[in-house]
Amino acid sequence: MLTRDPNRDSPDSMSEERPFLSVVIPAFNEGKRLGPTLERIIAYLRGQVYTWEVLVVNDGSTDDTVSVAEGYFSHLEGSQGTILHNPGNRGKGYSVKAGVLAARGEWVLMTDSDLSTPIEEVEKLFPLRQQFPILIGSRGLSASQLEERQPWYREGMGRLFNLMVQLVALWGIRDSQCGFKLFRDDAGKAIFEQTTIDGFGFDVECLFLARKLGYTIGEVPIRWINDPASKVDAIRDGARMAADLVRIRVRHRNATAMRKEQP
Repeated sequence: MLTRDPNRDSPDSMSEERPFLSVVIPAFNEGKRLGPTLERIIAYLRGQVYTWEVLVVNDGSTDDTVSVAEGYFSHLEGSQGTILHNPGNRGKGYSVKAGVLAARGEWVLMTDSDLSTPIEEVEKLFPLRQQFPILIGSRGLSASQLEERQPWYREGMGRLFNLMVQLVALWGIRDSQCGFKLFRDDAGKAIFEQTTIDGFGFDVECLFLARKLGYTIGEVPIRWINDPASKVDAIRDGARMAADLVRIRVRHRNATAMRKEQP
């Protein structure tokens, strides 16, 4: 197990063989949910033929989040388990950015600590990785499986926000906010080096930048189970994300495609 400061350490400083998949999990006071999530993810990854690592990004937690991660990672080999520490509570966007930039894998998967999208769903993304450098799990497609839905008011606000996202920034993307996204390493680092949104609006920003940089995005229907203990406040965080849409367009309006070749 490794404990690293993302502001000092870099993937280049790691001497072990590069893993195929890095799994990044942002965590703020997730002591209760993180244990079962790590147990399931690690058990799944141990059954795969490829090499892997798991990175938990501690976002200034004041509970036992770190000790829970340490307990699971203590049984792993070498750098299969890494804990990154943010300088205080900075937000989900900041945490995912730190994790993606520190990841050593050829492919980087971001997933939530509640594992609303089961880790096994990554198998639906992998077959398309030759076509798309970015693959996002989606709850908004006809083939998506929503096994436990959100309350009606949260679903309604989610649909309204997604409409705003499509009109302002990401036309054609049915679900920008699902926390299950797979990035080819070079694409992920190129995108997150430019992100500026620390909160929940980071999903829109990273996909907006992906298109600006010339990367194609594949949207894949996944299985999803709502967690009633979600920390997203539909009204407060929804208003912040709406404001983030304006910031994204203003901050990146002059961005130009830097990438000339498709994958």
